[in-house]
Amino acid sequence: MSAPAAPRDGVRWFFNQPPGLAILFLTQMWETFSYFGMRALLVYYMTKQLLIGQQQASMIYGVYTATVYFTPIVGGVIADRWLGRRRAVIIGGAIMAFGHFLMASESLFFFALAAIALGNGLFLPSLPSQIDGLYAKDDPRRGSAYNFYYVGLNLGGLLAPLVCGTLGEVYGWHWGFGAAGIGMLGGLLLYVFGQRWLPQESPRSARIVETTTDATPRDALKQRVMALVAVALCVMVFRGAYEQTGNTIALWADAGIDRNFLGLVIPMTWFQALNPLLVIALTPVLVAHWVRQARRGREPTPARKMAMGAFGVGAAFAMLAVVDASAHGQANWVWLALFFLVLTTGELFILPIGLGLFARLAPKGHGATTIAGWFFTSFGGNLLAGALGMLWTSFGPSAFFGAMALVAAAAGTLLRLLDGAVGRAEAGNATAPVASQLAPERAQSD
Repeated sequence: MSAPAAPRDGVRWFFNQPPGLAILFLTQMWETFSYFGMRALLVYYMTKQLLIGQQQASMIYGVYTATVYFTPIVGGVIADRWLGRRRAVIIGGAIMAFGHFLMASESLFFFALAAIALGNGLFLPSLPSQIDGLYAKDDPRRGSAYNFYYVGLNLGGLLAPLVCGTLGEVYGWHWGFGAAGIGMLGGLLLYVFGQRWLPQESPRSARIVETTTDATPRDALKQRVMALVAVALCVMVFRGAYEQTGNTIALWADAGIDRNFLGLVIPMTWFQALNPLLVIALTPVLVAHWVRQARRGREPTPARKMAMGAFGVGAAFAMLAVVDASAHGQANWVWLALFFLVLTTGELFILPIGLGLFARLAPKGHGATTIAGWFFTSFGGNLLAGALGMLWTSFGPSAFFGAMALVAAAAGTLLRLLDGAVGRAEAGNATAPVASQLAPERAQSD
């Protein structure tokens, strides 16, 4: 069976990347805009408009956000075996947009949440699993593609509260939810009209064969799967510390720092905007650095990059532990800004790198399912972060931040120990037959 043709890469106007990456980037940006835009209003809408009690509203919020990271496991299997990734993105995106517009009716509130979660299950794993098909296996741009894609995630997350949040608070909740739905529709239209730049898929009959057969030797395939499972567990541990940014770090920003600047008080939420802003600013710098390292043959392996990222996040928390202990309850806001700078730098060494690793090592015919496994680390990591956050009151800020530094450092140590296993899995994958979504002529043209 011959491989279907991939889109030609004759134009490289998006950071010297294939145009298909721009399509995926923008689609993901608008999906993130819609999701985080709605999420920014969700608790306020429940407590202020629907008059749901705080505890019940928090429980609904927690179940909803956890479900959003659980449904991709099922959605990834459906996309790989039956729908295909393109149809899964379109159907999932349409269901999500429908769910956002259902938020206009108070009586359909829970149906709207269910629709968004179900649509996300099809959409979330199916979009990034197409990135790898844009490149030949030996293309040096392949690894950095996921860093640029990660910028799209953060750009949407940055715009969401500014647009949807403002509309919801000033003009009414349904204006904010409507803006989220329009954003989702806009991303979906970009994806539909940009499909000529995306990798083509095998027919359904071929996909069914791919999910049951793989030319990779059984031992090599098992090695790849075990390496991914081990990395996923390490990332869950890492997220136990990293996800404190929206939890205990927000509490510390409220009570533990002096936010006065030139006679004004800096809003707490502005510090949360630092992370996506820094992702956008730092990504081109880091990618250029890694490209220079690659040309000299000195670029770190993916597992080493991820370990460095975890250690960087650990260093950020260790810094806060020292600052809080020295400041006696009122640290200068500059320290919090510096924390986000160090944390975001570490984040860029681990999260987009891990996404790319899962995409490259995905067993043939199981790309979306494997990407869903990566997003499942967010599900487990958020649960762990919540459990660890319960120690905030009993530990106190300084001791708690020190504990989070140890959690991140433990994840970094484990990832560093996995370097050999991940390297062997990547080496075996490099000698495996070329995936069906990558055309033979692509490898020659690049």
